[in-house]
Amino acid sequence: MKRGLVLEGGAMRGLFSAGAMDVMMEYGVHFDGIVGVSAGACFGCNYKSRQHGRAIRYNKQFAGDGRYCGFGSLIKTGNYYNAEFAYHIVPTQYDVFDADAYAANPMEYYVVCTDITTGKAVYKKCERFDHEMLEWIRASASMPVVSTVVEVGGLKLLDGGVSDSIPLRFFQQQGYTDNVVILTQPIDYVKRPLKAMPLVKWSLRKYPEMVAAMQNRHVMYNEQTAYVRSEEAQGRCIVIRPEAPINIGHFSINADEMQRIYELGREAALKKIDEILKD
Repeated sequence: MKRGLVLEGGAMRGLFSAGAMDVMMEYGVHFDGIVGVSAGACFGCNYKSRQHGRAIRYNKQFAGDGRYCGFGSLIKTGNYYNAEFAYHIVPTQYDVFDADAYAANPMEYYVVCTDITTGKAVYKKCERFDHEMLEWIRASASMPVVSTVVEVGGLKLLDGGVSDSIPLRFFQQQGYTDNVVILTQPIDYVKRPLKAMPLVKWSLRKYPEMVAAMQNRHVMYNEQTAYVRSEEAQGRCIVIRPEAPINIGHFSINADEMQRIYELGREAALKKIDEILKD
């Protein structure tokens, strides 16, 4: 029986997951594998490299830094989060990612992206820290409209949350039968159709399958949360989720708000830690 950690995305809501993961690291919780989507992919790799506190640290440090993110970067490069600085310079020069610890840890690490030519999910197992791995993570977190298409592995990719927001079924299919799932929305959250679809249709007009996936995303997402609730009720997974909606903008640069969301994640994990340790 393999134990897995499944990480939803959610942009800055992902700091809730970062807080929860730091608590589990403090308690020595081991996983055989992790699968992360979008912000979950960005932050979850720190569990494999055992870098407690790294996600909240660098996000607060570079909040408001135009080199890292902002509309200036969006206008100049087509990416709100700067592709080179945020995904390659920060982890290799400023808040250095521990590549040796990552490689030494036998834990499997998967990220989820969406192939924009098919609208289908792509699951990439990242075995070593290098430029290509960082590009897969960037692709997973590249939100349509505010990001350019990421070309890696011979594919054209964007946000994994479009095609598989909560990849619990995927991990179960890989043999992970004992899972902890971290969600960034409360239990009663229902996703609605995307209001910005006209802009999405224009931005992705060359990729009709991706447009269709975006149109159907709310249906897919709501089905997945229902599946998670069912699995949770039957004792087949443990779920950490916020008790109320996390009120933080997708592009927030408020360090205090980041810390608040991180602390909410810590509180939620502490409430579940005894159950996780017993499992």
